[in-house]
Amino acid sequence: MRIGLLTEGGYPYVSGDARLWCDRLVRGLEQHEFEVYALSRSARQEDEGWVPLPSQVGRVQAAPLWTAEDDGVRYGRRARRRFADCYGELAAVLCATRGSGAEAGVDAGGTAGAAAASGAAAASGTAPTSEADRFGSALYGLAELARDEGGLVGALRSETAVRALERACRAPGALRTAREARVPELLTVAAQLERVLRPLSLDWYEDDGLGSVDLCHAASGGPAALPGLVARHFSGVPLLVTEYGVQLRTHYLTAGDAAPAVRALLAAFHGRLAAEIYRRAAVITPGNSHARRWQERCGADRDKLRTVYPGMEAARFTEVGEAPECADPDTLVWVGRIEPTKDLVSLLHAFAEVRKEEPKTRLRIVGTPSGAEGTAYLVHCKALAAQLFPDEAEGPHAIGRNPVAFEEIGGPEAPTLAEAYAGGAVTVLSSVVEGFPLGLVEAMLCGRATVSTDVGAVVEVIGGTGLVVPPRNPRALAEACVALLRAPERRARLGAAARARALELFTVEQNTAAFHGIYLEIVSQSPVRRVVLDDTGEPLPFGVPAEAHVPGRWTAPAARVAARGGPGWATGGPVRASGPVSARGGPVAATGGSVSATGGPVPATEGAR
Repeated sequence: MRIGLLTEGGYPYVSGDARLWCDRLVRGLEQHEFEVYALSRSARQEDEGWVPLPSQVGRVQAAPLWTAEDDGVRYGRRARRRFADCYGELAAVLCATRGSGAEAGVDAGGTAGAAAASGAAAASGTAPTSEADRFGSALYGLAELARDEGGLVGALRSETAVRALERACRAPGALRTAREARVPELLTVAAQLERVLRPLSLDWYEDDGLGSVDLCHAASGGPAALPGLVARHFSGVPLLVTEYGVQLRTHYLTAGDAAPAVRALLAAFHGRLAAEIYRRAAVITPGNSHARRWQERCGADRDKLRTVYPGMEAARFTEVGEAPECADPDTLVWVGRIEPTKDLVSLLHAFAEVRKEEPKTRLRIVGTPSGAEGTAYLVHCKALAAQLFPDEAEGPHAIGRNPVAFEEIGGPEAPTLAEAYAGGAVTVLSSVVEGFPLGLVEAMLCGRATVSTDVGAVVEVIGGTGLVVPPRNPRALAEACVALLRAPERRARLGAAARARALELFTVEQNTAAFHGIYLEIVSQSPVRRVVLDDTGEPLPFGVPAEAHVPGRWTAPAARVAARGGPGWATGGPVRASGPVSARGGPVAATGGSVSATGGPVPATEGAR
């Protein structure tokens, strides 16, 4: 089948979110054809180029999300009226007080956490269905206008858009915070909405683009999923949304410096967009239960959710994971990106307590700083380490150097990632904010006992194979580390259990198998509703199986289903088409067989629902 992979700031660019996961997914599902539709976030990202693409990637369409030149489209009077109506309706929904909840979060102190809780309530099922319909109608009305007139960039930047926002903010019953918006705040909101709505103006939705794929797979929510919504609206293409980090939560956490009116309006928009994405998606695949709870709170139907954990390449950790002993039984190891959310300050204070109990212990911090903020934080941590642990050249346990070492992967002490984990008896995670802790999975694949803070999906990943302590609690962190340092047999048991758990749940093979089953499930339940043409442009007889025209949910629970072909009515076995048929109803080139899929449950990697 043909998969339209939708990304924002990630694959196929060399740097970006979810790049490794997308690359592993595409390479692991070589039986499918992929088309990549990528939104870039910066000029630097585009300049760095793409990763090498496998042969199953047939097309890459890229567009910048960080900039857009004026498209030169000038609307006539009727088109301007259409735009004013659609944009005005969109603005009115964002400013509506009923069910929005955004104002409460801002008035409660303006923190990201409060805004997150209230914004989630805005997008949840507590909001009236009519408001969700109004938002969707306005959104798709703008998409239709862009298709008919050639683009929206100029209109979204126009005075008409700003005036529509102003009228909505001043309307009776509007959010109190929105009513306080002044011209600078309105201009900021209009600019942000233009950026997020930029995919509506792209030429990706024709029959030779997203309109012809069998399935759109968005690698995240937010702008990445917006082309999938449009393809579904125009061509009926089913949408699969994967979120390893919930985009709505990310928006709340990064919007703290904006003015209250800007935060309230943008929180309402992103909440409505998330709710619309979840409502229209055929299946939603959170990467862990933490993301799943966010999605449910924001309106996702529980029946659509399939938990699929990220997949890691286990082979490169095999040698270390199966080694009988670690390199140094008196060493703690921390591995990751160096930034304030990793809370290395608490780790250093905890290590000071560890040294009081176990003076021979060393701490290796292996990682690179993340941006300018990470570089400044690394300097601060090195200064703190020098203050807490001056060079020790005397005494029974003198080592002649600071017991804390700051290293990078590729250096003499840690040539590879696996060797970094192998250099210690216990791996420590000290974060105060964490999504899905990939570093923790790497440590588990290496067979290491772990001590982690209880944040994000840590408990879900660890299960019962490591120790978990509260975040920002150096004493608890130190006590857990000392307990494992003094118990080598316990460390070995926990490490072996951790490796077995990681191999069962968190490998690339498990991940790709789960998505393969989900692809087939979605396509089998999404009949083709278009005319299939032959090479001459004439309708192809029997190009679409007759079963595809049966309305409603036409898959039999116990039957095997041909891809887009219908249930096996007679035998419950696979349907055999009279001629070779592709997943969307077109001919299969040079295969001579039929495509079949199961309509059964998702593989075991789905996790607890």
